Amino acid sequence: MATWVDVTATDAIGEGGRWFARREGHEIALFRVRGQVYAIEDSCPHAGASLASAELEGATISCRAHGLKFDLSTGCQRGGGLTARTYPTREQDGRLQVDIEGSGAPAP
Repeated sequence: MATWVDVTATDAIGEGGRWFARREGHEIALFRVRGQVYAIEDSCPHAGASLASAELEGATISCRAHGLKFDLSTGCQRGGGLTARTYPTREQDGRLQVDIEGSGAPAP
């Protein structure tokens, strides 16, 4: 069952923008790419560095600590290996929400 939590106003994250949220014990980095909001755990699975400040290139982020690249839609490291947890997102009534119990791509 989904557990949607409110993060911020939908328009708070502009195109190419990012947001950090701490909700119910989860630290989440959010990014808007081509109109879609992606949410990923704010901890690199390699060494725990924050991903909220990662370099954004399309739908790929690069961890600033060691340069590992992760696909925002899957959380998978480019080239295989590690995976960061992703969370479904949705925009509802002008608010951006994240499903903290779910895992995967943004909701349609």
